[in-house]
Amino acid sequence: MDSDLPPDAEPDATEPDPTEPDPTEADTTEPDLTAGATTTTDATRTGATTGTTASRVTGGAPDGPTTEVVRPEWSDIDRLTTLDLVRLMNAEDRTVAEAVAGQLEPIAAAADAIAARMSRGGRLIYAGAGTAGRLGVLDASECPPTFNTAPGQVVGLIAGGSAALVDAVEGAEDRPDLALADLDALAPTAADCLVGVSASGRTPYTVAAVRQARAAGALTVGLACTRGSALVAAAELGIEVETGPEVLAGSTRLKAGTAQKLVLNLLSTTVMVRLGKTYGNLMIDVRAGNAKLRDRAHRIVALATGADEDTVRSALAATRGEAKDAVLVVLAGVDAPTAGRLLAASGGRLREALESARPEA
Repeated sequence: MDSDLPPDAEPDATEPDPTEPDPTEADTTEPDLTAGATTTTDATRTGATTGTTASRVTGGAPDGPTTEVVRPEWSDIDRLTTLDLVRLMNAEDRTVAEAVAGQLEPIAAAADAIAARMSRGGRLIYAGAGTAGRLGVLDASECPPTFNTAPGQVVGLIAGGSAALVDAVEGAEDRPDLALADLDALAPTAADCLVGVSASGRTPYTVAAVRQARAAGALTVGLACTRGSALVAAAELGIEVETGPEVLAGSTRLKAGTAQKLVLNLLSTTVMVRLGKTYGNLMIDVRAGNAKLRDRAHRIVALATGADEDTVRSALAATRGEAKDAVLVVLAGVDAPTAGRLLAASGGRLREALESARPEA
């Protein structure tokens, strides 16, 4: 299900604004690259969003989120040639990165706050429904192999549970009680962080999850693709990436979903860099659980140390495939147990471990 709206709240079409171009006269050979583009800035406070819209938004749901607005100039997309249709969609997709760029300050603030709590043993929890929930689960599931996060350190919650990952669980997003049950099972504390993700910013499951986590003392972040949402109002920190109307009205798996994926990429990657899960731009904490990742670990150690193949292979064998430990073995000239001890003392930060190893080497 693409829309965050409940079934009884579908947008109603309205008469086109006379200032808008007649959709029957639209040029279908070169779609307007700026149509629907939004830019946002947040220079004063986290969660406050200001912005301008490149072209006026008309039609759709005047009292609802902009993600549900129907653009009358796009009413004939089913009559476009296939090439012109994908050109139009691609042109709209180009506006997403600009919208995300307008929220870099609150994204950075959220990343720093999340990293601070996780460095003290806290968890990162994502909560959402439909596309937003699936993207949160996706990001959480990719953290263990990429950053060697501990089991349960990054968690994704989706309305309707694991079944909702592959099938739409109708009505789950409208049930705050499901969110309360999911949060009760995790028992969040003041050490944890919860990021609620919703295109409309009003999904009952997601808003309830944020409120419950905040009541437990957890840091809460609301990520919405519209301004002035209940989700951001409920959260301690807000990220409002206003992506505007979708080419396919209300299908928030499109621009809104792309924006959410970009923001989650920024959040989790920045947090892991701050936690010392990388060395430069190398995935030094990669979990080498298959042949591809074992090859990657070998390349990472070789790049980080400049050592020959035999030395790299020997170091990885001694550290049971742990690339970070292997780099310490090669560069600091220590054995594998000492490398493990140095990394534990530095909180897993390789640069600090290398500095502390020099007097011992």
